[in-house]
Amino acid sequence: MSDDSLDAQKMPLLDHLIELRQRLLYSALALIIAFLVCFYFAQDLFDFLVRPLSDLLHARAATHGERRLIFTDLTEVFFTHIKIAFFFGAFASCPIFLTQIWMFIAPGLYRNEKGAFAPFLIASPILFFLGGALVYYVIFPLAWKFFLSFETMGGPGTLPIELEAKVNEYLSLVMKLIFAFGLCFQLPVLMTLLARVGLATSKGMAAKRKYAIVGVFLVAAVFTPPDPLSQISLALPILVLYEISILMAKLVEKKKAEQEAEDEGATGTDITTD
Repeated sequence: MSDDSLDAQKMPLLDHLIELRQRLLYSALALIIAFLVCFYFAQDLFDFLVRPLSDLLHARAATHGERRLIFTDLTEVFFTHIKIAFFFGAFASCPIFLTQIWMFIAPGLYRNEKGAFAPFLIASPILFFLGGALVYYVIFPLAWKFFLSFETMGGPGTLPIELEAKVNEYLSLVMKLIFAFGLCFQLPVLMTLLARVGLATSKGMAAKRKYAIVGVFLVAAVFTPPDPLSQISLALPILVLYEISILMAKLVEKKKAEQEAEDEGATGTDITTD
């Protein structure tokens, strides 16, 4: 195909901007619809997020009595519902957002580039979901049990120490942990992309494994509550994901080498034919 025909197929800058605006509008519309739906079920979603704490408190009801969550600001619960709706709405609309990104950039990619890039758009939300599931079903019960162990019954000359968690503060902690774990689970996607563009290699990642271990535990110390179980529960999966990243980088390098060999073979054939 000649350069003139290629230039004829190129989309003008204005058309690119119009299409980008259209994709952004579709993404925003999907987010608004998901937000409204999630806001309608905001109380159910909040009950879901508070269940790990609720189960522990109900189990301690025989010795500590029935428990509750409190709010001290008149608008606190309302804005908490808005945060919940936006959080779940953003996650629910993420596939549509990623699809719009794909539809915008796909026409400018070669066939092999499309095949290489598409799996990452699928893997990213799945890994984020796995990270959120890990923190919800494993980390929350362990962390909440650790913090509740500091409650005291009180006695002569002392006062009891009991948890009265605020609605907004509890939600902020939960959302922070879910987002942190989901973000950390994007490591294989990030490292594989870096390997594809040549900014990272499997040998380099393997050689720097000891530094990665130290860095992972530092990240776990920052993003998790200050108890060893929570930190280890985040650090170990990230280390496993780091090893998976090394394997993915090896596969990328092997495939790239095979492609380069095929291209060299094709070039040699063309030269011989000439």
